Amino acid sequence: MNTSSYRSIVIKLGTSTLTAGTATLSPARMVELVRQVAQLHAQSRQVVLVSSGAIAAGRECLSFPALPREMPAKQMLSAVGQPRLMALYEQLFDIYKLTVAQVLLTRTDLADRSRYLNSRNTLSALLAQRVIPIVNENDTVAIEEIRLGDNDNLSALVTNLIEADLLVMLTDQQGVFTADPRTDPSARLIGEISSRAIPKPVWEAAGGTSGKLGTGGMITKLQAADLARHSGAAVIIASGSEENVLTRLAAGEALGTHFPPLIPRMESRKRFILAGGNNLHGTISVDAGAEKALRKGGSLLPVGVTGVTGRFNRGDTVRLIDPDGGELARGLVNYTSTELAQIVGKKSKEIEAVLGPVYDDEVIHRNNLVLL
Repeated sequence: MNTSSYRSIVIKLGTSTLTAGTATLSPARMVELVRQVAQLHAQSRQVVLVSSGAIAAGRECLSFPALPREMPAKQMLSAVGQPRLMALYEQLFDIYKLTVAQVLLTRTDLADRSRYLNSRNTLSALLAQRVIPIVNENDTVAIEEIRLGDNDNLSALVTNLIEADLLVMLTDQQGVFTADPRTDPSARLIGEISSRAIPKPVWEAAGGTSGKLGTGGMITKLQAADLARHSGAAVIIASGSEENVLTRLAAGEALGTHFPPLIPRMESRKRFILAGGNNLHGTISVDAGAEKALRKGGSLLPVGVTGVTGRFNRGDTVRLIDPDGGELARGLVNYTSTELAQIVGKKSKEIEAVLGPVYDDEVIHRNNLVLL
């Protein structure tokens, strides 16, 4: 993509970036990042920030020595820190006469169709008024989101939601490496990952989180990058300490690890299905014949189903797993998990004898399916 067409950019700021690797928020680092966002804004680009840092701000305020393990303590720190974080953003953006707005979301906001559309409309209205939305996970009520470090995945969902051209995830590393650069001196930076599937060695090298301040890690950034590039956006993972990193990336300079978009812009309904995939209700395993049919544009029939896990209802988003155990697709299912378990491997003409005459021939219709 020509960088001049990066008109809409989502920027994810991790805790390690906002603290500059210290135990507290770094106003110096934040004012530098805000200055760069203001420059992008002055270029008539739409910018949305997905910002971590609320828990770190709460720790600083209450003098907590370390990140606690208990969920209520994390939620308490987030509740204390979120208004302090927003107050600092307001002060810094006011230097450039820019208005910001706080938007708190959970993954369930983006899994329900009505709430998904409301969230999109709110962000669109803010951007139309040249307001800079600052999005954060609603950590005070979202237990699972804190545990998973989902501000990374949230940034991909917001990218999908507003149909952004580019997602930039800033972290404490230069990008994605062939091994952990903190422990392996032979690790080298990967400049681009364009394969349809992120290579297994890259996942293995990413490991887990090692940060003492944040709750994410390189694994969640890879997950987010994979989701965003499947919705038609470019993704870059780069270092937040790199001088002028945002303006240089927007100008097309090669920094960090670049993930080109895998598909053209996706239609709205399929964007919702992909977004809903982060609130997955279960998985359906399929055989090789079903995989082949799906890749050719077919629907999923019960004869191609080999297994069902989890609990889901009609209309829920589920994950489809191929015979090798990889994620093949996501879609809106026509059966409950209980019903589907009764017709696994059966032909469509046999459904009526098991469940009655009111059910669909397809487990998932091709129009409600997004291949990955």
